[in-house]
This record gives sequence, structure tokens and C-alpha cells, in this order.
Amino acid sequence: MKKITDDILHRVEKPARYTGGEFNSCVKDKNKVDIRFAFCFPDVYEVGMSHLGMKILYHVLNKREDTYCERAFAPWPDMEKLMRESEIPLYALETKDSLKEFDFIGFTLQYEMSYTNILNMLDMSGIEVRASKRKEEDPVVICGGPCAYNPEPLYDIADIFSIGEGEEHLNELLDLYKKYKGKSKKEFLREASKIEGTYVPGLYEVYYKEDGTIKEFKPKYEDIPKAIKKRIIKNFNDVEYPDKLIVPYNEIVHDRIMLETFRGCTRGCRFCQAGMIYRPVREKKSEKLLDISERLIENTGYDEISLTSLSICDYSDIQNLINSMVEKYRDEKVGVSLPSLRIDSFSVDLIKEIQKVRKTGLTFAPEAGSQRMRDVINKGVTEEDLINSVRSAFKAGWSTIKLYFMIGLPFETAEDVKGIAYLSKKVIEEYYKVPKEERKKGLKVTASTSIFVPKPFTPFQWAAMDKMPSVRGKIGELQKVMDKRVTYNWHETPVSYLEAVFARGDRRMCDVLVKAFEKGAKFDGWSQYFDYELWMEAMRDCNIDGDFYAYRERSYEEFLPWDFIDIGVNKEFLIKENANAKLAVITPDCRSGCKNCGINVNFKEGKCFEGAIFN
Repeated sequence: MKKITDDILHRVEKPARYTGGEFNSCVKDKNKVDIRFAFCFPDVYEVGMSHLGMKILYHVLNKREDTYCERAFAPWPDMEKLMRESEIPLYALETKDSLKEFDFIGFTLQYEMSYTNILNMLDMSGIEVRASKRKEEDPVVICGGPCAYNPEPLYDIADIFSIGEGEEHLNELLDLYKKYKGKSKKEFLREASKIEGTYVPGLYEVYYKEDGTIKEFKPKYEDIPKAIKKRIIKNFNDVEYPDKLIVPYNEIVHDRIMLETFRGCTRGCRFCQAGMIYRPVREKKSEKLLDISERLIENTGYDEISLTSLSICDYSDIQNLINSMVEKYRDEKVGVSLPSLRIDSFSVDLIKEIQKVRKTGLTFAPEAGSQRMRDVINKGVTEEDLINSVRSAFKAGWSTIKLYFMIGLPFETAEDVKGIAYLSKKVIEEYYKVPKEERKKGLKVTASTSIFVPKPFTPFQWAAMDKMPSVRGKIGELQKVMDKRVTYNWHETPVSYLEAVFARGDRRMCDVLVKAFEKGAKFDGWSQYFDYELWMEAMRDCNIDGDFYAYRERSYEEFLPWDFIDIGVNKEFLIKENANAKLAVITPDCRSGCKNCGINVNFKEGKCFEGAIFN
């Protein structure tokens, strides 16, 4: 096999993407392990190396003496061209061996628009893109991550889907694989399907009605489970977490320590898939987090810790955690940062603590411009919350604020959209109300709008997506009324359309995916490479209408492509929440009392929360 050479690396944009050998990367003797696992991220190195899930699973798998987990990323087109010309297959960074030489190739599915990169990475490794055409000696292809909650558009790409949290699930699969080494892949897959959280699409059949909806989804054999139950980590405080992180040579998107404080969310925003699929809430104790952070700072040299979760200010011991971190690392100048904040849980005292070391920008997510719309989506915050929060921030010395909104939400009117501009303007006005001597110079307010995409396992999974002309019109109107002092950013509509098609697609989208890849589609999440017409051609060639998936409102009676997956949240709860949305009725946070979503009965035997506040 031809290997990468300096001559090639000299000719590409960022050679450090392809060299490996970074500080804290894992070095093992590949000849002394039983299982080789290539963890692949279907995007460029800087994006993949910022992903926390990859860091966790790289650590978990390499802790096994019998397994060597290596990393691979989608090469940027300049590198791909040179590799194909030189007949160099796609390789893993640690040993530079072709992905074809591995037992497992694992892909994390974070974004629907990266699916063509999965096919391209397999193709560059000399591996058939379709599972049904692969040979016995080819690696087992496994996919996991949030997009795996609707695995069907990739049903003939992956051999296995890991549904839910992977730390324990992957270990169980690898244990089984060791037992079945020497037997056929078919035998291994059949036995693997019996491990909770494992979906083997080749063992199921789908039948359609004349109108194109699903008539029946069923296993081919009696001993195969009818429904796939997601995996969750029950003891989250003691679950494996890296004490070392790989430190890249070049800058990555999130170049800092990421510390996961808890999983799950109790807020119940109706658009948010993560808030449903990651239930129930499970926390790590503050002492544990402080211990992990100490080891990570020592082992990486990073000088910033980002506290991560779906809603960071909901961490039950947040004040104590931040105070302790700031106090502990004050002399070492290690900063603490928080991702986007809910405007109702913003604490000035908290933020004042953080800025003692380093002041970063603040990001708030009101999500909608009007109160009616915020009630429709169950955001549970008010305009007053936002104004109080930004006033406090301006007084505390902040001058850079980012605001995140969505356009194209169900039941949205033109006035709701214009509310985004009015709210952004009020933020600016609030800055000027703070006396000159108290506020910091250099005000910068950025408002960003993304396009709402209905996702599986949310109360809006039945909703039709807002059509492209309508969304474009709304963006145009918003541009007209937006205050000139606000920097306004928006996303492209055709990309969101395709995201919706794949998010809610069924098995027939797999043919479209393969066809688009054959026509040259890749890096579809990057605007310079996304080709809408190419995708329309692929759909026409496969006799598929994308509008059927994106723009069609579903009935509650329809069997949805992902209905065979059990996330522990009852469908009746999602239906009730959808009905509440139509009436703009708020459902309070679960912490104020159980809302009967079902997770406590289905997964936690009566107990929903683990954390200081609930014990």
C-alpha cells in the first residue's frame, strides 16, 4: 500500500490535518491487539477534533488492552485529489494504515449534510459504499450519534447503528466480536442485534402503501427485536471520561478543554431533538468535575475550560462549580467559558466570577422574536428576561452579544419574524441606557437566524417545513427592518431543505444519497461545495420527490420511518405537546413537577434526575 509522503503534504492547504502524531494521541503496537477500530468523523479535521463524543470514545476504546482505536477525517478536496492521483487510500492518523485494514469503521452522525462524506471516505479506502455489496473480509461499518435516531437513509451504508450513548454499548459489541472472530460476519451481526441499542438494518424489511407512506416495518427473523431501545449511561458520575485530550498542531474550532457537566435536559423546547433523545438528566458531581479538570489542564496545557451541556445554567451546583474553578485557577490564568445561555437563567454574579480571569463574548438564544412564538416552541422565557440579562452584562463590562433565533417555525407569522429585529434593537438600546462611565466601548450585537428543520422524536416531528420561497421572503423582510447597528447573519435555505429531507427520510433516500455521491456530491455542509441542482438531479433519477419528506405534514396515525426506535419518551406526550404548541400553551420545566413524558417509567424506574438539587 502506498503511504503519504512529504511531497504531497507540502502541496496541501493544512498539512497538519493529515500527519497525526499530536501530543496525547494513542500509540500502541497494532500487532498486539485483537481489534482495530477506526473512528471516523465525516468532516474536516478541525471540525472533527472539536467533537466531544469522539474524544470520549477514543479514550474508552483505547483503555481496552485488546483494542487500538485510531482516527480518520474527511480529507479536504485538495488532499483528496492528490491522494487519488497517487493511489493512496484513506488512512488512519495513528498508523497511516488504510481503513480497509481495520475490523471496525465507526462514523459519528452529527449532521445530515455530512452523509456524502461517509460514502467518499469508504470509497477512498477501497470499500464498497453499500453494505449489501461488501465482502466478508471488509470491515464492519458502524454509525452512531444524534442523526442515527433516524438511521433509515443510511440503511444500506452501515452494517450496525449504535442507538443512544456509546460508552458501554461499544464495549459490549467489541466483546461479542472477539467471541465471534473466525465466524462469519452474518453470524456476528445477528447476535449483535440482540444487544440493547443495536440496530442491524439488514435484518429488517419495510413495506410501503400506495401513497408512499410506510405500511409495515418488521424483523426478518423471530429472534430479532421488533423495537430498538436506546442505550443510556445510568451511573453518569463514574462513567469513563478522558484524563488526556489530544492537542492538535493546528487551530481547531473548539481549541480548549471541554468538560461535560451533565446529560439530558428538562426544559422541553418543542423544536429540540437533543432535549428529548438525551433524557433523563444525569449529572456529574462538582468534586468529580474539579478532579477531571485538574488532570486535563496538567495533561494538555490548555488555559480555557468550556463547561458543556444542553443547558449549562441548569447544572444544579453551577454557582459552586464556577466559584471553585475560578478560585482554583486564578493564578494560572485558566479561563472558564459557558456555551449559549438561556436568558432566564443568566446570573450576573456567575458571569462576574468568570470574567475575573478572561472576558469572552456572551451568546443568548431567545430562539423567537415574539412572546407568542416563544410560547409556541415552549422556550419559557420572556423579553424582560433578555433585557434584564443584557443590561446586567453591559453593566458588568460586556460589549459583545450574540443572539440566536429560528425562522420558519410552525404557526409563525410575518409579525413574529419582524419581532427578531425589534428585540435585537432593544438590546442595542439597553447598552446606551447604561451610563458611559459604566459600560465598555465597542458595542457589537450579532443576530443570527437558522431555518427550522423538523426533527424525529420532537413534538414538531409531524410538522411541514416552511417552504423555501416563504423563508426567503421572511429573511428579506427581516433585513429591511433590522437596525443597521446589528450584524445580521442567516443560513442558506436549500441546504436546510435537504437537511429536512434526510432528517425525516426513509430507506428510499439511501438510493438518492448514493446517486448524488456518484455525481460528485461531498462536503454538502460547506456552501462552496453544496450543489442543489445536483441533488435535484439525483432525486429525479431515483424517482423521489423531496417535498414528500420536507413539506408534507404527517398525521398522528402514520408510521414514521423512525417509529421502531424507543427513546423512552412516549409518543402520546409528543402529541400532547404538539397540541399545546398550536394553542401557544407553555408546559413548565420538568423540575417544577413531572410532566409524564414517560422516561421515568420506561428507563429510570420512577427516578428522573441524578444531581445535587434532586437528592
